[in-house]
Amino acid sequence: MKQAIGLTEFIGMVPDGACLMIGGFMGVGAPLRLIDALVESDRTGLTIISNDTSWPDRGVGKLISARKVAKVITSHIGLNPETQRQMIDREIEVELVPQGTLVECIRAGGFGLGGVLTKTGLGTPVEDDKQTVDIDGETFLLEKPLRADFALIHAKSADYVGNLSYSLTAQNLNPVMAMAADTVIVEAQEIVPVGMITPDAVKTPGVLVDHLLERAA
Repeated sequence: MKQAIGLTEFIGMVPDGACLMIGGFMGVGAPLRLIDALVESDRTGLTIISNDTSWPDRGVGKLISARKVAKVITSHIGLNPETQRQMIDREIEVELVPQGTLVECIRAGGFGLGGVLTKTGLGTPVEDDKQTVDIDGETFLLEKPLRADFALIHAKSADYVGNLSYSLTAQNLNPVMAMAADTVIVEAQEIVPVGMITPDAVKTPGVLVDHLLERAA
C-alpha cells in the first residue's frame, strides 16, 4: 500500500539543484500540480530532463519562466521563446538531444545499460566531445544513459499499490522515465482499488513507484 503525500511533503523532498525527469509532450500528460508546486516553491538550480519545454505558461515552461531551472536536457524548445531567450542570454544551459536518442538514453538509464549507439548526430555539433565506436566498419556515436534524482509522472489511473495506467500519448515518456529515477512520484487523475486496473493495462508496475500525490481538494 502506497501512502499518498501532499504537495508540501513533495516539495520537502526536492532539494535545490535536484535533477528531475518530467513526463509529458507539449504539456499533455505532464504532472501539472507537481509542476505548479515547484513553481510556487523557493527551489532553484534544477536540472530538468523532458521531451520539450512546452509554452512559457504551460507545463515545464512554467518552471523556465519562473527561473527555477539551471539546465534543461530536451529535444525541442521551438514553442517556448522564453527558453530560447534564456539560452541566448546564457541564463540557462540547454542540451538539445534528438528526440529518439533522448528516449533511448532514458531507457538505457532505466535498464542499467552503458549507453546508446546511434548514427544520429554524426558529423554535426552533437558529436562534439563525445565518444565514437566502430562496429564492423561502421561508426556510431555513443550517447550515455540518463538518470535523475526524481521522476515526476502523470498517470490516468493509479491503484493503492502504485500500479499505473496511462492515457493515449501520455505513454510516450512517463513509463520510461518511471524506470530511470531514484525516486518516482506520481500524480494520477484517479486512485482506485487494487484490481480496478486490469493487468494488461498496467504500464508501470507499483514496485517502481515510491509516492502517490494525494487527490486535489
